[in-house]
Amino acid sequence: MELRHLNYFKAVAEELNFRKAAERLFISQPGLSRQIKQLEDILEVKLFERDQKHVELTVAGAYLKGEVDFILNHLELTGNQLKLIAAGKIGELRIGFLGSASNQILPDLLARLNSQQPLISTSLEELSNAMQVEMILKDKLDLGFVRLASVPNELEIKVVLRDSFSLVVPKDHPVKADSFTSVNQFREESFVLFSSDYSNLYYEQIIGICRDAGFSPRIRHKSVHALTIFKLVENGMGVAIVPTSLKEGYELNVRFLEIPNISQYTELSAVWKAENRNPALKQVLPLV
Repeated sequence: MELRHLNYFKAVAEELNFRKAAERLFISQPGLSRQIKQLEDILEVKLFERDQKHVELTVAGAYLKGEVDFILNHLELTGNQLKLIAAGKIGELRIGFLGSASNQILPDLLARLNSQQPLISTSLEELSNAMQVEMILKDKLDLGFVRLASVPNELEIKVVLRDSFSLVVPKDHPVKADSFTSVNQFREESFVLFSSDYSNLYYEQIIGICRDAGFSPRIRHKSVHALTIFKLVENGMGVAIVPTSLKEGYELNVRFLEIPNISQYTELSAVWKAENRNPALKQVLPLV
């Protein structure tokens, strides 16, 4: 078996169309079919069910697709690590994060990393919870910062920040900190919330805060970006409920009112794959 067999298989498995896969690979369709047949002969299993109209992965093919993703991603990582080592660096750490991690947790980690492990470089990408988990499982990310109650068994998770919730209101809102006693005071307001795509658990917590206060929020806008939410609040489009730590790092005409006497809190967690073999990750985990 050669590396080209895996690349050809990956293309067909993703496209489920030999013509499109061949165009993507810049080879002829008959040539691609021969390569896939060679791979099936080598492995002694059928990888695709195909006729003139449809191409589907067999059970064995579906399993191989997951393994190929891991193998090719690991080979790419190994090549990158070799280049970094040759350049005198320990390696590169690929970090995914939610926007709310960029205010405090991520800058603190990078500062410690620069101080204690200056030969490790970082690649940072803001991603949803689900995308971070998927990419860590496929070895496309080394470390993530998520808001999840649980992760797949292959992953490790560690809480790095427990946070309260605050209401975000325009600066000229009549309710001030000294007169704020309950979210119920905002029951007639429109709400601007983080979308459930950001974190379904987090979204349900916010709905729960309002429900416990005796009302269902009238949701006017949703977003996965804190800055977008704050700008909407600033411009009078509603009020928001967010983690209190998000008040750091923004210069906007909004005020944060920490919500008193509620049971809900939010946690930001670091997550990584236990079997990750990136040497840079092993150096960074003690700093998390």
